[in-house]
Amino acid sequence: MGDPAGVGAEIVVKALAEPSLRRQARFVVFGLAEQMEYTADQAEIALPVFCDRHENIRRYPHEVVVLDYDEFGLPSAQPRGASKLGGQASMAFCEGAIDAARAGLIDAIVTAPIAKQSWAMAGFRRFPGHTELLAEKFGVRNVAMMFVAPQLRVVLATIHNSLLELRNLFTIGRVFTPIDLAHRALREWFGIERPRIAVCGLNPHAGEGGQFGDEEARVIEPALLMATEVGIDASGPFPADTVFLKALDGKFDCVVAMYHDQGLLPIKLLAWREAVNVTLGLPVIRTSPDHGTAFDIAGKNKADPSSMRHAIQLAIDLAKQRGETK
Repeated sequence: MGDPAGVGAEIVVKALAEPSLRRQARFVVFGLAEQMEYTADQAEIALPVFCDRHENIRRYPHEVVVLDYDEFGLPSAQPRGASKLGGQASMAFCEGAIDAARAGLIDAIVTAPIAKQSWAMAGFRRFPGHTELLAEKFGVRNVAMMFVAPQLRVVLATIHNSLLELRNLFTIGRVFTPIDLAHRALREWFGIERPRIAVCGLNPHAGEGGQFGDEEARVIEPALLMATEVGIDASGPFPADTVFLKALDGKFDCVVAMYHDQGLLPIKLLAWREAVNVTLGLPVIRTSPDHGTAFDIAGKNKADPSSMRHAIQLAIDLAKQRGETK
């Protein structure tokens, strides 16, 4: 359900109110039953829900189940912003879903937005976001964030790092890993037999022959060589200000961006309401909407559920594809 002070409950309720989604799968919501019920009433949505304690989780025959974490006892006038209690609750929801996936009780995880500040306030500072938490809990070393929109797919080489940190983090492996994970995902999950992957440069004009930095020659080109040697159709490094246009024209199936905003700016400009975040490298499917907690509109019945709806649909599609290819 995400951070209780955010729009998580609202976008979950509104998305699951769509009958076409509910016909395709069964849904288990890890969250707060009272808040879900209040949100549905506020939006005038009659959502068929079965409630159970989260300790009792099992496979359910019901369309929608809410596993309740009422031990957090959030106040009725929950402040709309980051809080220790919000961090504790949203972390518990995530850990419950992860445990269920490990036990084979669910086939995919869809995460509503959390507040990184809330997690830090609750003592979970080592996890800048869902991706890092999932990687640790599932015991995987190499993960990447892919953003999927109807027009474009983007994978990030670095995630929640400051630009000043990149100098120390930027290695050949850091660039090769998202190329490799993107290639596998495009083949196994999206059914593209020979994916074409474009790789962005780090510097303006992709360094322009070393005029604006040597990272392209020192790091990105060796990573591309590694990729082509194992049969991956990857090319670049391309200037980031033009390569996304080539992908939109159908010349590439995916673009690997070097840092967060380099990849997220085109995605959010093109598909703010449709983009979905997918974590690559996990043994379980995980998607999420491509937006944050929206504390400013939480509780006002103003949240747009479009991205959450797309995240749920993509999770269903990937789970089906995964089941067919096993």
